[in-house]
Amino acid sequence: MLKNMTMLKKADNGRNKFRMEETGVTEKEVSLLIPHELINMTAPDLPDLSENEVIRHYTNLAARNYGVDNGMYPLGSCTMKYNPKINETISSMECFTNIHPAQDEADIQGSLQVMFELGEMLMEIIGLDAVTLQPSAGAHGEFCGLLIARKFFQKEKGRKKVIIPDSAHGTNFASAAMAGFEIIEIKSSKVGIIDIDILEKVISVEKELIAMVMITNPNTLGIFEHDILEISRLTHANGSLLYYDGANLNAIAGVVRPGDMGFDIVHLNLHKSFSAPHGGGGPGAGPVLVRKNLKDYLPVPIIEKKEGRYILDYTLDGSIGKIKSFFGNFTVCLKAYCYLLAVGSNLKEVSIDAILNANYLKTKLGKLFDIPYYENTMHEFVLSAKKYKEKGISALNIAKRLIDYGIHPPTIYFPAMVEEAMMIEPTETESINNLDNLINIYEKITCEAENDPDMIRNAPLSTKTARVDELNAVKNPVFKD
Repeated sequence: MLKNMTMLKKADNGRNKFRMEETGVTEKEVSLLIPHELINMTAPDLPDLSENEVIRHYTNLAARNYGVDNGMYPLGSCTMKYNPKINETISSMECFTNIHPAQDEADIQGSLQVMFELGEMLMEIIGLDAVTLQPSAGAHGEFCGLLIARKFFQKEKGRKKVIIPDSAHGTNFASAAMAGFEIIEIKSSKVGIIDIDILEKVISVEKELIAMVMITNPNTLGIFEHDILEISRLTHANGSLLYYDGANLNAIAGVVRPGDMGFDIVHLNLHKSFSAPHGGGGPGAGPVLVRKNLKDYLPVPIIEKKEGRYILDYTLDGSIGKIKSFFGNFTVCLKAYCYLLAVGSNLKEVSIDAILNANYLKTKLGKLFDIPYYENTMHEFVLSAKKYKEKGISALNIAKRLIDYGIHPPTIYFPAMVEEAMMIEPTETESINNLDNLINIYEKITCEAENDPDMIRNAPLSTKTARVDELNAVKNPVFKD
């Protein structure tokens, strides 16, 4: 802060002609409002840049980023698909952006209608009876679902354990622990699905201690749990709940409903399955759907339709309370609403095309890599790069080399049950030309592994930043230069 509260003045001979004049606020007035130690007595050391130089700087930085608008993004278990830009346009309309969630219900009937009808669509797709749109992402919804289960079992305090297979997402384990449950991890069978004998044994031993069985179906190997009805029977016969992680819904939406499989609680990822940006810390939405016997435990408010009007209902007796301010990420829900209206009864084709693309890639790439779990592949599959280890080439090396070819790397080293794992999900939005291009790139990389392994070990070679020491970066992060 300069003397007499005069703000920084740039010299007229510089490139930046921006000037800020005196504020009109005296030092005495400032001292009454701001503690002295917080007042900067010197001018900030700002670079002398013109507007176009600043714009070019940030534009060049943005050009270094990679997203699904740049090219293929085959990130297994995350459904990074292209979503129609019309939904972005609609969600930016002033009639939606200029409202406030604290407005009276009478003023936001249109927005409440969108959320109510989206909830109705999701209940039909999933096959359950009640829904909340409050959670802001999949893991948040997962946590919400586990809190509902905990509240449901509050009179059975012994039910404190959750069974989770080793093929599950890591958030399953984390969310269960955060909700106060103990975790029992069970191993998958040789074909990559839940081993019914192990599950039955665990339930028979733990009995009334089991609150829930958590499953992703298809699981993270991309394999459909074809014993799901028996899993459901065993779970419910024990008085436990069956939980569905909706991360892989893109494989079954419109084909089969989790509710019909026997699931009691489901969380979805609208920012994966139904049109919204995904990744980079962008906005998300993780609705939770439940059977009618669990409805009273949902977060409040829920949106109801009574006498032709939409209302916010706060009267759920057993509610776990709010888990997010207001009603959820409205614009993300709006995009999902637009997506489902556009797709309509063709939702089944979305899933079928995703499965077709994955199986096409798996068949072609199976000639280059090991496929530890070959049967019953749905929307994604897992390769193993272990055969290239003798050349000193790892899955990480291959992933880095893909960057040089303009392809975002797939998920690697997950699930941990597969050595040198590369998990690929092409999604339904990629054409066969794009799939063939990816196959061709993998063929080039495997050829390089044979003839020039050093090049792969040093990749990426074309990026602004070379390979970093990732382990050191995790242990000693630098947030400020």
